[in-house]
Amino acid sequence: MDYLHQSLSFKLRKAFRYVRLYGPGRTAVKARSHYHMERRYDPLPKQEVGRQSSRHVGILGCGKFAYAQIAYYLSATHGNVLRAAMDVDIHRAASLFKRYRLDYYTAEASRILEDPQIDLVYIASNHASHAEYAIEALERGKHVHIEKPHVVSEDQLARLCRAMQTSTGKVALGFNRPLSRIGLEVKRRLDAQRGPSMLNWFVAGHEIPPDHWYFRDEEGGRILGNLCHWTDFVLQLVPPDGRFPVTINPTRAEKADSDIAVTYVFGDGSIAAITFSAKGHTFEGVKERFAAHRGNALITMDDFRTLRVEVVERRHISRRPFRDHGHKAAILHSYALARPGTTPGADVAYVWETGQLFLKTKDALERRTPLTIEAFSLSDLAPPVPAAR
Repeated sequence: MDYLHQSLSFKLRKAFRYVRLYGPGRTAVKARSHYHMERRYDPLPKQEVGRQSSRHVGILGCGKFAYAQIAYYLSATHGNVLRAAMDVDIHRAASLFKRYRLDYYTAEASRILEDPQIDLVYIASNHASHAEYAIEALERGKHVHIEKPHVVSEDQLARLCRAMQTSTGKVALGFNRPLSRIGLEVKRRLDAQRGPSMLNWFVAGHEIPPDHWYFRDEEGGRILGNLCHWTDFVLQLVPPDGRFPVTINPTRAEKADSDIAVTYVFGDGSIAAITFSAKGHTFEGVKERFAAHRGNALITMDDFRTLRVEVVERRHISRRPFRDHGHKAAILHSYALARPGTTPGADVAYVWETGQLFLKTKDALERRTPLTIEAFSLSDLAPPVPAAR
């Protein structure tokens, strides 16, 4: 839904509701991000080309997420660390440049990837470009934060993992929910129990029009663009030594991208179910409800704001003042990649396995047939053998 062209009363109701959900500061930047997307300049803003500074972070892709999440949290926490922004729509790059006072903006990704002052790149462009930009950055020894999905094909996944093996740069993936305070608490509570888990997600997603760029063949659709958040989370909630093999069981009607249900049976007997519904407009954004049972622990969670845990006779209920999906934690975690001697990056096995899970989920839904995936092996990264002539 295009909020900018709704009635004033609708906008006010939306703003008041979001203040309750996210607080006034987050609501303000979210509102500005909608205007950012349509801002046009004539002439374009002047920039000090070639300016030298201590700023060292680049952004590829200047949509709402980059404007209202990446740039916002980096600037609010670390000050003027953003050096440059790129978008194929030069006006969006210019808008982010002006709002956050960057050194320069561009429509050419190569300018940022080749800039020796930039050692950390946040990639939030169209999905099909994520892995390609990340590989180029890694080849130049830069650290990268790759927003979801990190790949849209198995070929990209293999090439990204091979680049990780040979680069001095580190990688972080933009799966923010496990890093939220409630996400961390859910994992801590489940890890304290023994045996297989039952995990259940119900997600009501945004309705998007059929001509949206998500649905272009090369972009991977909503399974890669949206469902990957929850496939990654359930994978992380199962202990690493009990994850594989994973059997994927799809359920769908006409659409393979939305109004679907998928169940996963993990190697240790854990079962996870994800139901993704996208039938109409959700006024408060994506709605999520989670339930889990492992050992003596029963857990329920609503919209990353309310958590209820029962362990036998003990009961714990926590309520956050505002929704916290973990965006700030994920973005700042990735910034630490560029700090000397600090945060390690994601390992190749994790990048491969979480990528395989959502890629094979997409395949299973499109084929209407169960599929099974195995744990990462170095042989998975062997280049394809050329066909004999």
